[in-house]
Amino acid sequence: MPQFSDKSAAALATAHPMLQRLMNSAIAESNFTVLVGHRGQAAQTEAYEKGASKLQWPNSKHNSQPSLAVDIAPYPINWKNIDRFRALSEIIFKHWDQIPVAERNGWKLVWGGDWRSFRDYPHWELRK
Repeated sequence: MPQFSDKSAAALATAHPMLQRLMNSAIAESNFTVLVGHRGQAAQTEAYEKGASKLQWPNSKHNSQPSLAVDIAPYPINWKNIDRFRALSEIIFKHWDQIPVAERNGWKLVWGGDWRSFRDYPHWELRK
């Protein structure tokens, strides 16, 4: 059964408890890595300057503590294989649906792969 590496577990530990629960559930079904949870100001500025984020500090969901966003990728990572990101999204949404509505407490799950203007396949965020 897949499990998170120490690096992935550390990144996930910076995220909102609901994201932690979701990702810890989904890892049992599909092997993926957690690339980033919380981003500090320097990391967010770097992500923005490289074009990996469209938002400057402190406007990203990654900038809150705990982070309201995580970036994940199917493991092993192949950035060109978008079908693997789509398959992983189905697993993530399935596990989200298994969390009782009362526990979700008004949170909605948003996948960057569904965005029209900037497809961000690794990105997952919580919104109220």
